[in-house]
Amino acid sequence: MATTDLLHHLIQNSAERDPDGAALSHAATTLAYAELATAMALCAAGIQALGLARGERVAIYLDKRIETVIACFGTTTAGGVFVPVNPILKPAQVGHILRDCNVRVLITSSSRLDTLRETLADCHDMRHVVLTDAPATLPSLVGASVQRWNDLLDVAACGGLRVIDSDMAAILYTSGSTGRPKGVVLSHRNMVCGAKSVAQYLENRADDTLLAALPLSFDAGFSQLTTAFHSGARAVLLNYLLPRDVLKALIREQVTGLTAVPPLWIQLTQLDWPEGIDHHLRYIANTGGRMPQDTLKKLRERLPRTRPYLMYGLTEAFRATYLPPEQVDQRPDSIGQAIPNAEVLVLREDGSECEPNEPGELVQRGALVALGYWNDAERTAERFRPLPSAAPGRQAGLVLPEIAVFSGDTVRRDEDGYLYFIGRRDEMIKTSGYRVSPSEVEEILYATQMVGECVAFGVEHPTLGQTIAVIATPPPNARLDTDALLAECRQRMPGYMVPTRIDVHDGPLPRNPNGKIDRKALIS
Repeated sequence: MATTDLLHHLIQNSAERDPDGAALSHAATTLAYAELATAMALCAAGIQALGLARGERVAIYLDKRIETVIACFGTTTAGGVFVPVNPILKPAQVGHILRDCNVRVLITSSSRLDTLRETLADCHDMRHVVLTDAPATLPSLVGASVQRWNDLLDVAACGGLRVIDSDMAAILYTSGSTGRPKGVVLSHRNMVCGAKSVAQYLENRADDTLLAALPLSFDAGFSQLTTAFHSGARAVLLNYLLPRDVLKALIREQVTGLTAVPPLWIQLTQLDWPEGIDHHLRYIANTGGRMPQDTLKKLRERLPRTRPYLMYGLTEAFRATYLPPEQVDQRPDSIGQAIPNAEVLVLREDGSECEPNEPGELVQRGALVALGYWNDAERTAERFRPLPSAAPGRQAGLVLPEIAVFSGDTVRRDEDGYLYFIGRRDEMIKTSGYRVSPSEVEEILYATQMVGECVAFGVEHPTLGQTIAVIATPPPNARLDTDALLAECRQRMPGYMVPTRIDVHDGPLPRNPNGKIDRKALIS
């Protein structure tokens, strides 16, 4: 039996089991597993022909399409590391990612490349750009070659570089509590074990059809591919404009599993669902924030035969917990228990385990714990730390430390072992399923030179989880034009990051004893 140690083995092994089975659909195109495996191998050969060394990064800046998936898995087949870039990001955010992880190859479209021209001038490590839309005339770039996707695949297949399961496979960028997004480094082992674990508790199988509606730059979004390919199921790629597009796709594709974030679930409950959809929609899953009880109730009324899975997770460890469907009525406010092949602990400050119902920090150990943050030793040391000697799972005779991920989330565990979320220790804003750093918003506001001082913070919202509000002072000797500032924000920020409210504060913002802006005093 073939082993599944590396990410691309998921596709290769399913192709061996059922070469004609449907693997990937987008619009009117469906690839069988054998076709997907062949395309993946050709992509790998083309990437190697560009001179990509083992572990070098390939960024994919595209919407969800067949080429996006082939590029991700083709990169790992070639021995490289793929970096999926959220297609809604603006050039400044894309440029940060490309520079931060020293991207060598960028796979994108002609229209997207046009928006990046100024940004790419500062991406000195990039050597090649591949365009998926085959323009008649290739643009020129200083310091980088440009070629068509079809030409990349027109190279004889060859064996990839030697890679083992502890090597890097992907870097996913996620907002942190301070500064710009940071790259979470995932190994082949992280991603393969994650696929197996999720497929196990969701009971995924070869006759499943999973709708990939979330961005593939999200761990939960990319998981729709890995769990499908591990199970030999079909993944359907969807770029939707309206919630109704999701509902139509569920019906058209006879989807059996859908994972979404709370804002989308809330919007979906406001639509009329056709009767009988739960005959094929076997399960729904929630991630990216707490599902409102009223929303869950409405979904269950519309889908009486569909099993609901409520999940909690970190990009730094893929997925942490899930609440089994049979527990939803008994424990509707619980985030569940640890997923298979992971252990979730609730620890005190000294590293000892909390008693039942005693609040503590959620700490995760096991094969899903990532390799840290790319090129950021300080923040890696804050979040990825040795498991304390007093923690469960450690024995006195173990000399080498075990690295666990410390979530920064406060939880409690009841007498039956079920976990309950209490709150975050940092100031992250959770909006529309995204994590947004207040300081990243503030940094962009300062760059406009239209404010003196500013503070960004989250405000509770019934649909989005939170919205972003700002308190700002005028620049020196000028007035603050909030309409103009918001217009500038829309130019510089992806939509989910744009503040919904800017309040003008006259005079300097209050300071704490350390001289820093007193955020808590402003938003209390």
